[in-house]
This record gives sequence, C-alpha cells and structure tokens, in this order.
Amino acid sequence: MTISVGDKLPDVALVKATAEGPDKVQSADFFAGKKVALFAVPGAFTPTCSAKHLPGYVEKAAELKAKGVDEIACVAVNDAFVMGAWKQAAGSDDVTMLADGSADFAKAIGLDADFSAYGMGTRSARYSMVVDDGVVTELNVEGPGEFKVSSAEHMLGQL
Repeated sequence: MTISVGDKLPDVALVKATAEGPDKVQSADFFAGKKVALFAVPGAFTPTCSAKHLPGYVEKAAELKAKGVDEIACVAVNDAFVMGAWKQAAGSDDVTMLADGSADFAKAIGLDADFSAYGMGTRSARYSMVVDDGVVTELNVEGPGEFKVSSAEHMLGQL
C-alpha cells in the first residue's frame, strides 16, 4: 500500500552520507521535530536525476528554507558511498543524502519500482514529499519517465 498524505512515515533504517562516512539513522529520528522536503530518485548519477532533479533542489534550497523547510533530503536506492560521491559532485551542503541501499524505505512506503529492464533491479519511484514531524503533508509521485510534480519548483508552489 502506498503512503498517503496524513500518514506517518514508517520507522526504517537509512544511512546518511556524511563527510566522515556512513551514519546509520532511523527514519523516525531523522524526520522527528522538523519539516523536511524529501525527494527520491531512481538512482544517483543517472541522467534526469543528475541533470534536473538534484540541481533543482540545490538551486532552490534557500527559497525552500525561506518557506519553512528545516532540511532538504534526497533518498535513493544506492549505498552511502555513492550518495556521498554524488553530493560531492553536486557541490552542495544544502541537501542531505540518504541511502536506502536495500530499498527498505521505498518498499515500506509503497514507492519501490522495478527497473530490472534497465539492469537496475529494485529502485525507488521518483517522487517528492513534505514531511512535518514524521507525517506526510504533501506527496507528489511521478508517472513512468516523467519529471514534473517532484521538482523543487512544484514543491515551492505547495509550501
């Protein structure tokens, strides 16, 4: 079952990519007590994700924070080392990178996707959500091959 607006996020282990290396965090702890602009991509360094999705949130970080967002986070079914390298390549400390290496978070919220046809296995669907103290207040799930409603620009219009 896919998560919906008004639902509390499930408590799942994620790994935060930091300059010091991987840092295991529970989603319940990460999202507690703050408003988070979360976006998910099928994979780090993939074309749309690298050319449009992540750069949009990097460029709009100050505007998102001005509208009450405490933290901007990106989650992908990659390991923390790949997410850390992607963050370094993107050049921004404004976006927290969360690794969902086994797709446990994606599966727990019902937004996992089968990318086996592309040699990528189970990944996350492309989406964005606003999470306020662990509760989903906005949810934007893209259709296959689309990039519209999960953009930073779209989220700014919702805040």
